Amino acid sequence: MLTEAGADVVPVRRPDDLHGIDGIVLPGGESTTIGKLLVIFELLEPLRKALEGGLPAYGSCAGMILLADRVLDGTADQVTLGGIDITVRRNAFGRQVDSFEAAVEVAGLGIVDGVFIRAPWAEAAGPSATVLARVDGKIVVVRQGALLATSFHPELTGDPRIHEYFVAMIRGLT
Repeated sequence: MLTEAGADVVPVRRPDDLHGIDGIVLPGGESTTIGKLLVIFELLEPLRKALEGGLPAYGSCAGMILLADRVLDGTADQVTLGGIDITVRRNAFGRQVDSFEAAVEVAGLGIVDGVFIRAPWAEAAGPSATVLARVDGKIVVVRQGALLATSFHPELTGDPRIHEYFVAMIRGLT
């Protein structure tokens, strides 16, 4: 999706991989496991500093949890990168069997398909965060400066608009 949106994509596995990138995607998966891997591979603090320094980031599902300033229902050792003034609830839409697809009205983009898999939602957004979409009253897309988060997986739908929006953010077009 990012390549189709005009981005050159490189994997980030070590702190040195952060040098020279213009943005980063924090993918879905299991947020506590991703957090542990950030610590093991010594990426947590360098990535936090990069985000604080203005590195654009897009987090989908678990990535939303990683970008949240506050996490509900987290584990005792849950780590986040922070940066978006939201309170996120992990697995808020339910377990794996509760996964679903829904039409999501995203401000400025129109209706996109959202695939929600053990998805979080933001229970609250502070004044620095801009809510871009809700499903059943729950915040599912939010932006704060150079940081964007969705509680769903747009990459599973074939609709490139969320990724195009993120690439436009990196280029300073939105």
